[in-house]
Amino acid sequence: MIVTLAASGAVAVAVAAAPRSATPSGVGAVKLGKTYTALRAGGHLGKLRPGCELAGPGTRSASLRAPLRGSVDLTRRAPRKVATIVIRGGAAARGVRIGSTSAAIRRAFPAARFDHSTDATFAITLVRVPRQGGGRIEFAVDTTTKRVTLIGIPRIPFCE
Repeated sequence: MIVTLAASGAVAVAVAAAPRSATPSGVGAVKLGKTYTALRAGGHLGKLRPGCELAGPGTRSASLRAPLRGSVDLTRRAPRKVATIVIRGGAAARGVRIGSTSAAIRRAFPAARFDHSTDATFAITLVRVPRQGGGRIEFAVDTTTKRVTLIGIPRIPFCE
């Protein structure tokens, strides 16, 4: 919290925005299964754009709007609905946010499983939280810094 004193003696307080809560169902107002048109009308998503070509023809995605950073992948059929959410900032899952350590993931999600099969190829370790362990959420942890770089609901899609 930042407190400043004005010349008139009034106190102005600026409070940093708290991160949105990421859960297995979504983040903030952006939930899995919600339609693109409803979220776009509410100011939660950016414009529709082409998605990953490897997922097939007609794939679409959209960026998350502030205070969230990231994107959503949408279903291929109308009405387009949110299928996957990738968070790059502005949200936390049980206190685990972008920049948190692997130890923070272990504390918040004791049932989380660390998958090192992507270490050499993508330089990230995938940490999967099963449904019984707090929900279907996945974290990408940088192999060099050992810090969270992405949060995926229910998973982190790969398009390379």
